[in-house]
Amino acid sequence: MRTVIVLLALTALGACGVDGPPIRPSLNTGVSVGAGGVHTHSSVNVGIGTRVNVGIGL
Repeated sequence: MRTVIVLLALTALGACGVDGPPIRPSLNTGVSVGAGGVHTHSSVNVGIGTRVNVGIGL
């Protein structure tokens, strides 16, 4: 839980532009229903320009 909070704090800090131009984070979530039950998935991506992209899947 602590890791998730730290990652969200760093994403918010980068998004506000304190250390340079703003970075736009994106959040993707989804729910799948199948024979095996209900599954959820989420991912957070942060992109800097067109060459650097960092993502975390949960």
